[in-house]
Amino acid sequence: MNRGIFPPELHNCMPKKFNFVNPIIYTCIYMIKQITEKVSWVGKVDWELVRFHGDEYSTHKGSSYNSYLIRDEKVALIDTVWLPYDREFVSNLKQNVNLHDIDYIIMQHNEIDHSGALMELLDEIPDTPIYCTKKGEQIIRGHYHKDWNFVNVKTGDQLCLGQSTLTFIEAPMLHWPDTMFTYMDEGHILFSNDGFGQHFASESLYNSDVNQEELMYEAEKYYANILCPFSQMVSRKIQQILSMNLPIDLICPSHGIIWKDNPSQIVEKYVAWSDAYQENQITIVYDTMWQSTRLMAQAIADGIREADSEIKVKLMNITHDDKNDVLTECFHSSAVLVGSPTINNGYSFAIAGILEMMQGLKFKKKKAASFGSYGWSGEAVKKINAHLENCGFELLNDGMTCLWVPEADTLDKCREFGRNIVESIHSPIN
Repeated sequence: MNRGIFPPELHNCMPKKFNFVNPIIYTCIYMIKQITEKVSWVGKVDWELVRFHGDEYSTHKGSSYNSYLIRDEKVALIDTVWLPYDREFVSNLKQNVNLHDIDYIIMQHNEIDHSGALMELLDEIPDTPIYCTKKGEQIIRGHYHKDWNFVNVKTGDQLCLGQSTLTFIEAPMLHWPDTMFTYMDEGHILFSNDGFGQHFASESLYNSDVNQEELMYEAEKYYANILCPFSQMVSRKIQQILSMNLPIDLICPSHGIIWKDNPSQIVEKYVAWSDAYQENQITIVYDTMWQSTRLMAQAIADGIREADSEIKVKLMNITHDDKNDVLTECFHSSAVLVGSPTINNGYSFAIAGILEMMQGLKFKKKKAASFGSYGWSGEAVKKINAHLENCGFELLNDGMTCLWVPEADTLDKCREFGRNIVESIHSPIN
């Protein structure tokens, strides 16, 4: 079997308990879940996932790859699953539907976590049309190098399945250029792909059946780390969908929980998150070698709390705290303080990494300052300032340095630095 450009080890990265030879195992561990009379969930819950996008994203709660099967007079499959689970996915489908009864495959977005089972599936039903955007076709061809039966669609195009009709809505850069949503009139269902999703594994399909605080945190983390750079496009797309006056009873993303109980709540969150979101919080991100910069960070935090007890202060050591959790805290902060000792005339490797990620996420209307200890040169603070400006932050001051280990008077100055930060963040953004 020609598996395209993907090496065989990707098909061998499943836990040993999964046996591709015996399809009966799939029936036991992997079942269809009915959503409506016509719509079923046929995806994969990945409890063991801890890292995603290579090592770029932490998934403390696992994830799911949600695929949906619509059975009307015509049968449509919306999205597939991640590549390592392609054979499991197709075997499961066979237990529940004759593959040759699938009339349409709808690919809303074509990263490997969504399109990964296409090769395996189309080996079985090679002529089945794939409905996707024009950019989606380009990406599928780029991934799999196959001349499949592509049907390009754009916003407003419809596909009648019999009693129900699907309407396609292009959503470029939410979060890839090929992304689209699909609206099903019967059941008032919005299949939103990565929009409104979370990396969140659960036995249940629905938002009402899980811990609400955990769910909303994972939804915000997903937005902050993946969709934040495209906030303007998120805002425009939501306004466009709202202007279409579509009744929506279910939002079915391609990762995590389906929004069934008050689905508008996640739409409202996206409206807020896409508008230069911030809370009454300051996040202090630091690295330290011999604890001097840590002592500075703690004293600065004390000064902030002394000046305003209502401000939430998050103190985060970037070498110990998860980088995506750090970025999530920065996302809903009004100001971010970054500290590092001077190392080789610069700042630490870990601080360099988190600053580079901040720059890519394009946070809006946030303020920032820097601090750090040094021994004989002291360039870190100046260089951090330059990077913070490149990230789009407004600098509150020139930063604060400490020669060697801070003594009591220096820690007093750090607390004063913190108090001044509070005063500065209340001044208007330039």
